[in-house]
Amino acid sequence: MTDFTRKSCKPCAPGTPPLSRDQATGMLAQVPGWSLNDAATELGRTFKFKNYHETLAFVNAQAWVAHREDHHPDIEVGYNRCHVRFSTHSIKGLSENDYICAAKINALLGE
Repeated sequence: MTDFTRKSCKPCAPGTPPLSRDQATGMLAQVPGWSLNDAATELGRTFKFKNYHETLAFVNAQAWVAHREDHHPDIEVGYNRCHVRFSTHSIKGLSENDYICAAKINALLGE
C-alpha cells in the first residue's frame, strides 16, 4: 500500500491516460471518506464542521496543500460544510495526484 502523504504531485506527461475505473476504485481504500463519481473521473468528499469559521479555516488549509502540490481541487463552501472534488483536468480523469492531495487533506484533520 502506498502512503500518499509522503509523495508529491508530478505533472502528467502529454498522452498520459487517466486511471481506469478498476485502478481508481482500488486506490480508494487509501483515502477514507472519499468516493468516485459515476464516471470514475472525479474523487470527492464532503467535510462537515461546527461553524463557518472552522469551515473557512479548513478551506484555507487545503488551499495551502493545493498550492504546495500545484494541484487544485474544485471546492464548494457552505456555512458548515465543504465539498472538495479532485480531477486531473489535463488528462480528463483521475491520476495519482488526486489521491496524493486527498490523502494530504485527510491528514489535515488527523485522518
